[in-house]
Amino acid sequence: MTRPQFVTILGSTGSIGTSTLDVIARHPGLYTVFALTAATQVDTLLSQCQQFSPRYAVMTSPAHAQRLAERVRELGLPVQVLSGAKALCEVSEAPEVDAVMAAIVGAAGLAPSLAAARAGKKLLLANKEALVVGGALFMQTVREGGATLLPIDSEHSAVFQSLPEDPGTWVRRVEKIVLTASGGPFRARDPATLCEVTPEQACAHPNWVMGRKISVDSATMMNKALEVIEASYLFGLPAERIEVVIHPQSVIHSMVQYTDRSVVAQLGTPDMRGPIAYGLSWPERIESGAAALDFARLGALSFEEADDRRFPGLRLAWDALGGPVGTTAVLNAANEVAVAAFLDRRLRFDQIHAVNLATLQALSPSKPHDLEDLLAIDAEARAVAQAGVDRLAV
Repeated sequence: MTRPQFVTILGSTGSIGTSTLDVIARHPGLYTVFALTAATQVDTLLSQCQQFSPRYAVMTSPAHAQRLAERVRELGLPVQVLSGAKALCEVSEAPEVDAVMAAIVGAAGLAPSLAAARAGKKLLLANKEALVVGGALFMQTVREGGATLLPIDSEHSAVFQSLPEDPGTWVRRVEKIVLTASGGPFRARDPATLCEVTPEQACAHPNWVMGRKISVDSATMMNKALEVIEASYLFGLPAERIEVVIHPQSVIHSMVQYTDRSVVAQLGTPDMRGPIAYGLSWPERIESGAAALDFARLGALSFEEADDRRFPGLRLAWDALGGPVGTTAVLNAANEVAVAAFLDRRLRFDQIHAVNLATLQALSPSKPHDLEDLLAIDAEARAVAQAGVDRLAV
């Protein structure tokens, strides 16, 4: 009998992290948690440590790590508490680790994802920013490290499941990738009223339960713009062969159209445990806990073209992919700054796009050759975006 796979979960207290733990809990003989990491949620991470007994628990800040360590000692848990960015990399590249779930939101997840790739791990990528920021450098690291990269975003998992097994045939056999988007909470809203949107409204997604930042990205469709960039790097297709279509029911997660014009689609309920279970068990399949589709009750599946007036940020994906290498990192950084300002009520919803566009127009990055170059581009873009926020701040 083979031993269980040792899994590190980067961002275990977020929605992807908790869903991953739910899947793992269903298969105690297949998976063992090696490390859990979080930014600030001490109580949630402590509860996870009690249930899953990881070897390590990592918190981003020393202060939060100290609080967690005190609670761990009080309860007598056999968990070693670490802190800081270096520790995130250490638990991602540790020799014992078989698989790493990369679910830290934003550019902060880039370094540990690169560490896992360099170490040749099975890398379950839920942090789309790692590819959006890292781009070709990230994919090069995956190849050189011999890592197995498995997308966890529902759309990219769907594409992966719909593609031929041999990646060497993708460019020749595939005509285009079609990413589906729910349209978020404002799909039918008058674009003229988007300036009135509140953070609470933007975070109320009709189909998915997600964190605040990704919920806002879904409402602006910037989430889909980042997914277009991610798909281009993941599957080696140029931007003009990637399409986005609105599909409000979120049942078809994405499609692949082949050169003979046949289309292969992946369907499922809107539950992230599906793609997580597929990533953990690939190339096998395991029970995920997601509900089965009931086709008799499903009703009609509909599709719409994305409205550029309502979702102007979507087009920035193709603009960024067409710019100098590193431009996608600029877009990601600007968007993180703009969304944070909106959630802090310093920026109107409709001004998120204005900050992103202005930042892209202001910068033309030099080609990045390593992580330090990427972080420098990220820092410069954040500074420019923050200045834009300060000029527009309500």
